[in-house]
Amino acid sequence: IKSLQSYNLNNIRVVDNGSTDNSIIKAKEAGAEVICEPIPGYGRACWRGLQQLDRDINWILFCDGDGSDDLSYLPQFLAEPHKYDLILGNRRATVDGRKAMTPVQNFGNWLATFLIGWGWGHWYQDLGPLRLIRRSALDEIQMQDRGFGWTVEMQARAIECGLRICEIPVGYRRRQGGRSKISGTLSGSVQAGTIILMTLGRLYLRRLKLTQADGTIGKSVEEGIGNFHQS
Repeated sequence: IKSLQSYNLNNIRVVDNGSTDNSIIKAKEAGAEVICEPIPGYGRACWRGLQQLDRDINWILFCDGDGSDDLSYLPQFLAEPHKYDLILGNRRATVDGRKAMTPVQNFGNWLATFLIGWGWGHWYQDLGPLRLIRRSALDEIQMQDRGFGWTVEMQARAIECGLRICEIPVGYRRRQGGRSKISGTLSGSVQAGTIILMTLGRLYLRRLKLTQADGTIGKSVEEGIGNFHQS
């Protein structure tokens, strides 16, 4: 929270999604607005944080609250908004980021980004939590997922909506407190990976249904495969 405030980002919300330690107390003491979301879920927490935002907020920054996101890279994010609609942190582009990610995380990222590239024709490098999105763009995406599929849905839908997308190298650390619900255990990683794949499948079938009539889906897939072979 203090790191965010040092960049003059003062409208900070922390979503309590079942915290059992004193992190909520610390968040309030640091000046953040704390919102409770009793139903567990990564996407559920993100969605709750978006409710009843002030009308004058035009950009929304998502980041994990466990200290894993290296916020020293934020100046690069804040320098880009006038050019893009969605700015994503790419952990795989830095040595620290690659080292901090577990083998399961690295494989999951590779698989999910490959499938998005194959199905949508845009080759992301990462599905990282640190991301900045224009509020109007987020409204256009119309996020539906409330679980671990939140990030892949945002990135796939951003392509479908024709958003201007940028990935910026960012650092990443092993979380500084608690245990990750996703990467902290093998079962959690498998569960998250399964949900992500199911989300991508659902989105692709939806896209196939909407575009099948005019034949654009086949062209998109062919272009995606061609781009993959060229890279």
